Amino acid sequence: LYAAVLRVCGCCGPLRPRYKRLVDNIFPEDPKDGLSKSDMEKLTFYAVSAPEKLDRIGAYLAERLSRDVVRHRYGYVVIAMEALDQLLMACHSQSIKPFVESFLHMVAKLLESREPDLQVLGTNSFVKFANIEEDTPSYHRRYDFFVSQFSAMCHSTHEDTETRTRIRVAGIKGLQGVVRKTVNDELQAIIWEPQHMDKLIPSMLFNMQDADDLDSSPSGAGQDGEENPAALAESCFRELLGRAAYGNMNNAVRPVLVHLDNHRLWDPNEFAVSCFRIIMYSIQAQHSHHVIQQVLGHLDAHNKNTPRVRAGIVQVLLETVAIAAKGSVGPTVLEVFNTLLKHLRMSVDFELGESSRRNSASSVSSGRSKESEERIVQNAIIQTIGFFGGNLPDYQRAEVMMFIMGKVPVYGTPCHTLDTVTSGFKSKTMAAALPPPFLDPLFSISLMEDSELRQLVLEILHNIIDRHDNRAKLRGIRIIPNVAALKIKREKISKQDVAFMKKHGQQLYRHIYLGSKEEDNVHKNFELLFTTLAVLTIELANEEVVIDLIRLAIALQEMALVNEENMPMFIRCGIMALVAAYLNFLSQMIANPPFCQHVSKVIELRNMDAPYLLPEHIFRDKLPESLDKEDRVLYFQTADMAECLAGPGYNAERLSIPYVPQVTDEDRLTRRKSFVDTISLQVDIVSNNLPDKVSVTPLSRSLSIQTQEGRLCLVSDTTGLEEQEREKRRQVMEKFQKAPFEEIAAHCESKANMLHDRLAQIFELTIRPPPSPSGVVSISAGHTQHQSVPVYEMKFPDLCVY
Repeated sequence: LYAAVLRVCGCCGPLRPRYKRLVDNIFPEDPKDGLSKSDMEKLTFYAVSAPEKLDRIGAYLAERLSRDVVRHRYGYVVIAMEALDQLLMACHSQSIKPFVESFLHMVAKLLESREPDLQVLGTNSFVKFANIEEDTPSYHRRYDFFVSQFSAMCHSTHEDTETRTRIRVAGIKGLQGVVRKTVNDELQAIIWEPQHMDKLIPSMLFNMQDADDLDSSPSGAGQDGEENPAALAESCFRELLGRAAYGNMNNAVRPVLVHLDNHRLWDPNEFAVSCFRIIMYSIQAQHSHHVIQQVLGHLDAHNKNTPRVRAGIVQVLLETVAIAAKGSVGPTVLEVFNTLLKHLRMSVDFELGESSRRNSASSVSSGRSKESEERIVQNAIIQTIGFFGGNLPDYQRAEVMMFIMGKVPVYGTPCHTLDTVTSGFKSKTMAAALPPPFLDPLFSISLMEDSELRQLVLEILHNIIDRHDNRAKLRGIRIIPNVAALKIKREKISKQDVAFMKKHGQQLYRHIYLGSKEEDNVHKNFELLFTTLAVLTIELANEEVVIDLIRLAIALQEMALVNEENMPMFIRCGIMALVAAYLNFLSQMIANPPFCQHVSKVIELRNMDAPYLLPEHIFRDKLPESLDKEDRVLYFQTADMAECLAGPGYNAERLSIPYVPQVTDEDRLTRRKSFVDTISLQVDIVSNNLPDKVSVTPLSRSLSIQTQEGRLCLVSDTTGLEEQEREKRRQVMEKFQKAPFEEIAAHCESKANMLHDRLAQIFELTIRPPPSPSGVVSISAGHTQHQSVPVYEMKFPDLCVY
């Protein structure tokens, strides 16, 4: 009977499938004993030998785990997950895919539980699974649930700080595992879909910005409870961005911008700046322009937000541009400048509109606050343009400078912007650095009646012309006792630069001449003018240019002495000091001992008798009431300097030809007087009113305002007329014999063009009066008739046409 009972019991055991018996054997009676290693080795050997049984083993393990989770038998749950992990690591055949489905189902069960220990356990198993490289991709497998669940764990708000940290760390690790599993698979496009990125990216950023977690742990490595969520999230964030391909970059950056908006992290924007530094250093260099485009678009979307928010976005753009400018920026160069200049103009408009609305005393403080905040935006934009433009190649930077000049017609704004773009600009040729489309509008700004604008224009010229960084050595206007001690760096002027000075030199001299006599000039204006002359001498001066610069200095001295425009004494003495400082510098630069001796002698006499004519005294000493023109020893004499320069290399005879600035349309546009020499008949085009003795005829009343400002003044002198005519003829002949052809041609052409333009306007108005939109009235057979005038035949004044 006993034997029969044994036979019956023995028959029941073999009735259970072998894989179930092997699985049951790995679970001890007491879960504290842990996984039975010997039985686990048997189960592993069986699974490897019979891989077709893997799916059944997985299903049975999942069944037991689900039952143990419901019964809160967490010890057996840990044993089951350990067994699953070992089976995953040991088996890599085609049959593992059904087993993986059972495994992921069990991981999901653990993540859904409310027990932190089980969530961490499931996450750790998933991370181990993510590190396994499968032989073939699984096209039906999706990780939507895991992205959602791990993201939720990243935002854990558990009451216990240590537990909350463990859950968040597990969530970050889980997301990192999803990223690694998907990007290494052919299904990598799934993780980059917006619905996943909108959960994954904010989860990382949420932990990165948590300062408490950052300070609570000493490092980001160690056990689960000791790890730093912020450091781990940053590592995962970098890894994700480093794996982003060309088409996935936008989906990765957009959630960052949305997160910064939702959490109001643009003001202050330290975290936003930190995020985009991480982005720019993590992505591939050729993808940088994608990030820049995203930030530019975000700036456009917030164009009506508060100034500080806009400034925060611009500063973030500055960081991205500063990093990307040295790499590949793709086709976004002009797009960056176009967008920034557009917002710069908008900010200026906001500032001007706000200031115009300040009417009451109570609104003054708020208006000033608004104005200062807009200045923050403007400064941020200008700084960004400078960083970007400063790293561009020469040919692109020249294009950008012309683009800026033509894009932002706001007084002052282009100059501030260009000053940053041209900083550190070292072009090999001046023709490439100062093309006419950029040079002409820049000089137009230099003629405006604003001392700060003129200072900025000069600083821009210094940035471009000074290719050997000599400005710091020339800072301040002074009599330099030993120029050689400055160790000026220079090279021999190239043929291209010689050609540039022949073409544009007169234009440069003209603006120095006109800028010196502005009544609102201050100390800094004269300092910058001195630096301009010195830099021109160092970089672009050959023998011919040296003579031209000396002629310019003599003309400045003569202008201050004669004082036909009634300049203030400060300006006159400032010009005298400028000439003295420059000729002292020039004489030592060309190393001509007689010339140096003459300049030193004049300076020495001024020190004794007229210190107010030297830069060290003009800006702090009391000024005289008048200048003594007859005291020739206090002034630099043309004949003496010509004698000093007589010899090989210098055409000293040209010094006797007075310098006359070119006349251009800018004189009329800026309402400045034109300095035009006369040949036989003096015809001066001036903007002053006629003397009281000159009667205004009915014809003059019918002229336009512009024509009235350009009346012709015939100057005649009955006393000594013949002697004056002879002297004029002699000067004209001498000028046309010795002056450069370019100067003569420009002089004659400007005079002829301006005179013809004025005469044409007068003749047009006197011959045929301006048409009226209502038509022309004519009387025929006693009846009044109106003849309509077509609009295309009507001639409007230039200033009225848009």
